[in-house]
Amino acid sequence: MSIWNRITEALSALASGEGLAAVFDRLRSPPERSVAFTIAVIALGAKMAKADGLVTRDEVMAFREVFQIAEEDREGAARVFNLARQDVAGFEEYARRIARMFRDNPDALRDLLEGLFHIAMADGKYHPNEDAFLEQVAAIFEIAEEDFAALKARFVPDTSPLPHTVLGIAPNASREEARAAWRRLVRANHPDALVARGLPEEAVLMAEKRMIDINRAWATLSARYG
Repeated sequence: MSIWNRITEALSALASGEGLAAVFDRLRSPPERSVAFTIAVIALGAKMAKADGLVTRDEVMAFREVFQIAEEDREGAARVFNLARQDVAGFEEYARRIARMFRDNPDALRDLLEGLFHIAMADGKYHPNEDAFLEQVAAIFEIAEEDFAALKARFVPDTSPLPHTVLGIAPNASREEARAAWRRLVRANHPDALVARGLPEEAVLMAEKRMIDINRAWATLSARYG
């Protein structure tokens, strides 16, 4: 069964009048976290779409930057997007419930925030309201400022993607420290590790881009060390 069929089942279980946010309180077990992760990215992405004041039908296509969405599954993704966009609950309520669901797995929350950066930059622009939105979500997720800065450095063109920032190390870190950080990130972003912490297999595009940035940062630093 594809993840989109499982998402349809999760949405069908909502009682009459129940908002989409209720889904996050029901998908707490590890086998269902990939479903919850996918819904969370799309739902928060829909809320973020309002941040710059422009909401169009085409925005759902931005999720192709995060997930491999087959033609036959786009209707399911659009349904989640529209449910979240029409839900009276604010994005803070979504973020709080998601944070509770993944409170024992902060790496998954950082993965989710990365997915939102992909969506924010899908049109090539980074609106100040999107920045404020992502900062608030990061605060609710209790993501460290340096981790948020590292993500922003990778995605926002006007932000210098300093290699030590991408690797999460100090500017004066030694070669050994840089190499250790790079190896740790490579292990943490192995496909098996990503699936274990709740990412669906369809999110492989996000992981591939992340590894390109990580390897580029290490190559740059390695050359500087000589």
